Amino acid sequence: MTTLHSTPISPAIGSEIHGLDLAKPLPEETLVNLRQTLADRGVIFFRDQELTPDQHLAFARSFGGIEINRFFTPVPGQPEIAEVRKEPDQKKAIGEAWHTDCSYDTEPALGSILYAREVPPNGGDTLFASMYAAYEALSPGLQKMLCTLKAVHSSVHIFGATGALANKDMANRIGNPDAAKQYSVHPVIITHPVSGRKAMYVNRAFTTHFEGWTPEESAPLLQFLYKHAEKPEFQCRFNWKVGSMAFWDNRCTWHYAANDYHGHRRLMHRITLAGTTLG
Repeated sequence: MTTLHSTPISPAIGSEIHGLDLAKPLPEETLVNLRQTLADRGVIFFRDQELTPDQHLAFARSFGGIEINRFFTPVPGQPEIAEVRKEPDQKKAIGEAWHTDCSYDTEPALGSILYAREVPPNGGDTLFASMYAAYEALSPGLQKMLCTLKAVHSSVHIFGATGALANKDMANRIGNPDAAKQYSVHPVIITHPVSGRKAMYVNRAFTTHFEGWTPEESAPLLQFLYKHAEKPEFQCRFNWKVGSMAFWDNRCTWHYAANDYHGHRRLMHRITLAGTTLG
């Protein structure tokens, strides 16, 4: 098969892919390699891409079905593409906490493909963390115990009418609170279907408690896992330019949008790939 030209971003996670024009259809052998690299590295990056919304969608469809986001404002005329936007007068950024997209769904999103349309002169980076590395750095005893647990995930406390994003600063960016009814249960440790590696599958934004435990009982262990997974050695950081793209695998990564560019506009287009049941 054709060898991809790539550069690791950090030892634990992330690779930048070179020499591909994503505006054109890619050969199947290249797509196979990209799928494997995505599964192995958690997130892949591309630079200097000039894509129309239709070309962005065509690239995404090469990897699976598209899930329409219930809560994000869509790109005008493109319901399958969500805006991730912050205006100069707004203070809150979408995604400014460590999370995994759509873990509240019964079949969580496979991945997300984020494309930079407008970026601030500096700042606005996105950080990614490997949940493979987080799991592998735990003690064997804790790994064994976590493999017996499941956790509850919910959208209600984030996107609901009284949720964390129900404020004026998010007006015209986040909406449809009546659709925030999702609760799901997933294993705390999953096995990635492509890489075969185990990954930790809980996150600060959407995980509420362990199945069969109360939230109060769950909190100490969840907080330990969150702090553990946020260690810098499990991370990489991506600096955006117009035309940059990040494609991450939600099954084995977290991400965090740095909100350090007040007074400037940042506009990204995000496509979410439909997922499958985790195990």
